[in-house]
Amino acid sequence: MKHILRRLLGGLLLALALPAAAACPRIVSQSPYITLALEWLGRGDCIVGASRYDKRDLPRTGGIMDPDLGAIAALNPDLVVVSRGTDPAQLDMLEPEARILQVDGFDSMAGTEAMLLELAEAAGVPDARARVDAYAREWRERAAAVRGGGRRVLVISACSAQPYSFGRGHVVGDAFAHAGFEVVETSERIRHLRPGEEIPGIVAAVERFKPEMVVSLTPDNAESCSAELGLVSVPVIGLEGRHFFNPGPALLTGLAQLAEQTEQ
Repeated sequence: MKHILRRLLGGLLLALALPAAAACPRIVSQSPYITLALEWLGRGDCIVGASRYDKRDLPRTGGIMDPDLGAIAALNPDLVVVSRGTDPAQLDMLEPEARILQVDGFDSMAGTEAMLLELAEAAGVPDARARVDAYAREWRERAAAVRGGGRRVLVISACSAQPYSFGRGHVVGDAFAHAGFEVVETSERIRHLRPGEEIPGIVAAVERFKPEMVVSLTPDNAESCSAELGLVSVPVIGLEGRHFFNPGPALLTGLAQLAEQTEQ
């Protein structure tokens, strides 16, 4: 209850302060996808601190699960934005003037719209609704351009420590569904494909779900991919994971790349 009251009070104080000051609140971003969304919203220059996972050269404020309260407080932020992986109660020790905003966006494409709008309004973006409406139109247009044609697809991350696949309840699976594919993974969000699990690997997943194609999303820091990718019996398409792993504007590029690859 305490952190809920603080969030309401912080939001009121921020709303009162923005018109009088330069409409650029001091923002701490506790997740890289939040930073990317703020940059797309024209609020990148307002970010004064970011988590240890961020690539920008900014003061570090801890991690998603373990925010550094001292580092955050030292930056005197107006707005601290955390993802669903952070317990807002961890930030109760901050001064009440700092609003704590928790956003998501990982559940669906519609969820990315809601995340962007909430973030834009909290950051004082003057044309928040227009920006998000434009994003909504554009991602739908790009998804329609893919023309998945109902093809059965297994979408995986196979170039990390352990492979996993995406279901319809994750924004990645939802994006592919809107692009016209039938996402074959039956798990709601993600399923780990490793020994000891119900489906112990990529080949087993292909045998179970019988997709017509596999899409492998590769992280930027991947050093190698699973050797099982070369053993599956259906075509494999590789896409840059950074355009799918960060819910929000990056998905526009991801959908465009998906359209190019599927045409080939």
